[in-house]
Amino acid sequence: MKKIFLIIGAPGSGKTTDAQIIAQNNAETMIHYSTGDLLRAEVASGSERGRLIEGFTSKGNLVPLEIVVDTIVGAIENAPKSNVLIDGYPRSVEQMEALDKVLKNRDDVKIASVIEVVVSEAVACDRVLGRARGDDDNAEVFQNRMRVYLEPLAEIENFYQSQNLLHKVDGERTIDEIVRDIEQYIKTKI
Repeated sequence: MKKIFLIIGAPGSGKTTDAQIIAQNNAETMIHYSTGDLLRAEVASGSERGRLIEGFTSKGNLVPLEIVVDTIVGAIENAPKSNVLIDGYPRSVEQMEALDKVLKNRDDVKIASVIEVVVSEAVACDRVLGRARGDDDNAEVFQNRMRVYLEPLAEIENFYQSQNLLHKVDGERTIDEIVRDIEQYIKTKI
């Protein structure tokens, strides 16, 4: 049985860094996939699917549902470890419902928890504009990404809260404190 830990948070919340460190600290039992990294790898491959993805991400918009769900499910199926950390998913109610629908038909994979790394919009903006990794890290695109993140958030939180899966973590502390808290929490679920 594979256990999935979905790590969500605003752009700049630190969710990817947190998940990377936790997976490195527990390499024998955990693997980490960033939705963004999976999609960027597809773009970098130069494939037709990659060009399609880039057309959405370059504007800060969501990649079409079926592409994201296929990418996530493929990563989970091929994961060499039983505990899979996935950050940046779901980003919409439709993504959440699509994953839920796929997992309801499976008995070999389940969501163990959804961990939300909570930061204010001001902190998220400072972090994103301060790191400026690429063309998608500018104020206009950040505002769109933040809007895209916030619009479905309450419904996503309510959905997972109703299943007793949602766990919130204060993302405005040091990386060490955040990672320690998330790591300890995950270990209670595996």
